[in-house]
Amino acid sequence: MPLREWLKPPRKLLAILSLVTLVSVSALAWFGWKLLDQERAVEAQRARERLEQTADRAVAIARGTLAEAGERLGTWLIVPPPEGKPDEGLLLVMADGNLSASPRQRLLYRPDPAPPADDAAFNDAEVLEFQQAAPGRAIEAYRRLAESTIPAVRAGALVRLARVLRKTKQVAEARAAYLRVKDGEVGDARVGGVPAGLIARHALSEFSGSTADAALLKQDLLRGRWPLTRGQFEYYRSEAARLSGDDAAVPPAATAISDVVAQNWQLISQDDAPRGQTTVWVDDHPWFLIWRSVPGRKAVLIVRPESLLIAAFATRDVDSAAVDGEGRVVAGRRSANGYAAVRTSAETHLPWTLYMSSPQFPSAAGMVARQRFLLLVVTLTISFLIAGAYFIARAIRGDLAVARMQSDFVSAVSHEFRSPLTSIRQLSELLASDRVPSEGRRHVYYETLLRESIRLQRLVEALLNFGRMEAGVRRYRFELLDTAALVARVAAEFEPQISASGRHIRIDGCEDACKIHVDPEALSVALRNLVDNALKYAPDCPTIEVQWGIERAQVAISVRDSGPGIPASEKRAIFQKFIRGSAAEAANVKGSGVGLAMVHHIVAAHGGNVTLASEPGAGSVFTILLPLGAERV
Repeated sequence: MPLREWLKPPRKLLAILSLVTLVSVSALAWFGWKLLDQERAVEAQRARERLEQTADRAVAIARGTLAEAGERLGTWLIVPPPEGKPDEGLLLVMADGNLSASPRQRLLYRPDPAPPADDAAFNDAEVLEFQQAAPGRAIEAYRRLAESTIPAVRAGALVRLARVLRKTKQVAEARAAYLRVKDGEVGDARVGGVPAGLIARHALSEFSGSTADAALLKQDLLRGRWPLTRGQFEYYRSEAARLSGDDAAVPPAATAISDVVAQNWQLISQDDAPRGQTTVWVDDHPWFLIWRSVPGRKAVLIVRPESLLIAAFATRDVDSAAVDGEGRVVAGRRSANGYAAVRTSAETHLPWTLYMSSPQFPSAAGMVARQRFLLLVVTLTISFLIAGAYFIARAIRGDLAVARMQSDFVSAVSHEFRSPLTSIRQLSELLASDRVPSEGRRHVYYETLLRESIRLQRLVEALLNFGRMEAGVRRYRFELLDTAALVARVAAEFEPQISASGRHIRIDGCEDACKIHVDPEALSVALRNLVDNALKYAPDCPTIEVQWGIERAQVAISVRDSGPGIPASEKRAIFQKFIRGSAAEAANVKGSGVGLAMVHHIVAAHGGNVTLASEPGAGSVFTILLPLGAERV
């Protein structure tokens, strides 16, 4: 509905309704906002409580994990773990001056130098080899020593024997000596602080010139097969790379844990406390050391802190972090957003301070769902409230419009009645007082009285018929009727009153008979109303056209005028009761506003339809469409 229509009276009533609606919508919106804010506060508190519970659970899990690691470490101190254990990190066991690593391949080199070898048994043979330049006699001396039952002596003799044989070009015999060392005949004996087996593997790779042998040597070095110092490891690794042609560097991850041992060897080897734990940093990476010791034995477990905190930090949608005493994050991720639950090392007896925070705090998924549901409810309620106010206002305006139209109708009908009644009264007074000047004038007065009486009768009958139609009690008597005769009879009724003004009604139709089953009286009323409207709304039009014919198996009766026309916005409304078009108001044409409504009722009762073709300034064509020869009961 256009805004100007809403601004018409009653403005005060509509203003009050709008104000009440606005206040109600504002109150509901404020209530919804407060409810959402309260829901957010409650959910925030719940989220804090859940986060605190998550932190307590993480502390309990972390303490349990560390306690379990300590118990396993105490067991491994007495009984070595199975091959490949532990799954994470490195276990070092020091007993009676010896160091063992498990899993062995994770310790590529170690800082503890081997004790100096006792080479006195080889003094005489080395004098023959180096000072007297008697390789033959040196070979014999080394061969005698190679039969010793002492592994270290036998290993040193075989390596020195192979060395002399290589100098004297006895490659096959040198190879055989190295093979005796390689095949484990001397066990784990060392020569000059270097494992004899490694020396033999290196020499055999040089003999064979095979890149495959060199690759296997490099592979064994990376598996930690021999206990080496870092210098020994780097030398033999570079030799293996040279012989194999693969000069790729060792990945930093493979040497990381060996660097931890090398850089913290003093802490590992000299701290005699029965138990202890600490976090160390190597190359900006944190490592956790935990140890247990008894007299003569010590076990140290070296792991990444996150491997111990995986279970404690397993909660989804929570950022968890372990921080050392200097504020560095040793595991997890510390979020700077939202609320954080903090558990210090002093209160938890853990080596780190734990931080638990939620990046989505406090808008959890459940909170978002509830907020959306509440927002939807408030929105729908506001929408229903606004829609209700709109329809109430529309109903008020509709009732007021009906009341206004009824008032206009009463006024129009009163005026329609007043005109013939005034004429009848004046003429009756003249005739009763015998003031008529002549018989001719008396005859004219009588004709006028008859015409006005008929007009008044038609007005009354029209109103009564319309009332019966509205009530649904109007009875129709159908009979077979020729369309041409009906049109001619209605047109003839208007000829006496329009002939004096020079106007006439032109009728035209098809030559074939158009028979229809209708109520002659009712259809005459409908057609009469259309012709009367054409005469009233086109006073300057000398000719009104009435045509009939057959269109699409229907009889069409059209009334055409050259009046002001009807706008498109009014074409449907003018068939409603008490509605009069803007042309009637502009031309000050009197009427009751029920003529076209009556036409619509009558034609619909005959199973037909009324159409309108009109444009402003181009006249109008009203067409009654009726079934051709339709039987009525």
